Amino acid sequence: MTGIPWPAAVDLVRHGESEGNLADQRAHDLGAARLELADRDADVVLSPTGRDQAAALGRWLARRDPAGRPTVAVSSPYARARLTAQTALETGGLDVPLRLDERLRERELGIFDGLTGLGIRERYPEEAERRRRQGKFYYRPPSGESWCDVALRVRDFVRTLREEYPGERVLLTSHQAVIMNFRYVLEGLTEAELLEIDAGPPVANCALTRYTSGDDGGLRLVTFNDPQTVAGMGEQVTEEPDADPVP
Repeated sequence: MTGIPWPAAVDLVRHGESEGNLADQRAHDLGAARLELADRDADVVLSPTGRDQAAALGRWLARRDPAGRPTVAVSSPYARARLTAQTALETGGLDVPLRLDERLRERELGIFDGLTGLGIRERYPEEAERRRRQGKFYYRPPSGESWCDVALRVRDFVRTLREEYPGERVLLTSHQAVIMNFRYVLEGLTEAELLEIDAGPPVANCALTRYTSGDDGGLRLVTFNDPQTVAGMGEQVTEEPDADPVP
């Protein structure tokens, strides 16, 4: 793909706080094995705070210089990400069509879906041990995805960014593991470098990770996990980790 220009900017935004985030926090607070959540992961919606955060993101985008506002918007089809993007675009008065792309969806947890780390250790102790040996990056839950699998999705999507959106300012609404794997792919990180970043604070809900086109023709990181999209608009910043049960 040598010679194909990159987008002028790529803004990665995690979805607003979801009902799944709250259910996960309640389960951990209670020491429960499973989240009390009736919806499948793809249908989990935003919490009231998450809706406020998405609206704050829209106001923040509207205050940007016109040259910095998105010209293209692509979202994970999962409800919490899609609703974040829709709310932000509508609140910000941005006449940008929203496209959905399944490659931006949340990491699939397979048989661990809906379980806490405690629940995994109780029900699947052999898998908890296998994860401990293989590590977070390479371990794949039965019928689920490893972080490497997510990286493959991201690599494929990056090709689409270059082929379909050269010179555009692209807003991507997705999930924590996906955003972390964009860093892995775009910056050429090692497993150790990525996990060191991941060991820090979780990506905040509606926080901004921004890349712009550099002098070398590639994308360079400008900001990572910036919560001013929410805090700057006077809304509550939350940073509950995505449901990634770690034994």
